[in-house]
Amino acid sequence: MFLSILQAVTLHSDLGDIKIELFCERTPRACENFLALCASGFYNGCVFHRNIKGFMVQTGDPTGTGKGGTSIWGRKFEDEFSEHLKHNVRGVVSMANNGPNTNGSQFFFTYAKQPHLDMKYTVFGKIIDGLETLDELEKLPVNEKTFRPLTETRIKDVTIHANPFAG
Repeated sequence: MFLSILQAVTLHSDLGDIKIELFCERTPRACENFLALCASGFYNGCVFHRNIKGFMVQTGDPTGTGKGGTSIWGRKFEDEFSEHLKHNVRGVVSMANNGPNTNGSQFFFTYAKQPHLDMKYTVFGKIIDGLETLDELEKLPVNEKTFRPLTETRIKDVTIHANPFAG
């Protein structure tokens, strides 16, 4: 009998916790990168630097500018798309990029269904607990030109619940 182990992390932010289920079987490179960055403390202290109500909130850049961050391989890595993984609900977790095959360390949570992002951004997880924290993030006042929150809100640290790549 095959037992599936839930692969998950909890991001502890200034506003509360967000638990994410990871889709390691369908997006192994994105998940390996994300989990290794979590394990190394890379995301500790990262601000939510881009926040567009009704669309998404983005983090994962240690410089806080939206222009920084890198993968565990020291270069951009390939997209991993699947017909089964879509931006079809609030709380989808996806790699941020600036074109095909340019994934690094930045990622975002959707605030709503975003079908126009399908097959353009690698979906590698979904929020399974902490949607109320996502609600609080969405309420943050932002600079209307840059969409940067007026109050710096950060990932304090990350708890890894299961890492299939460790060991």
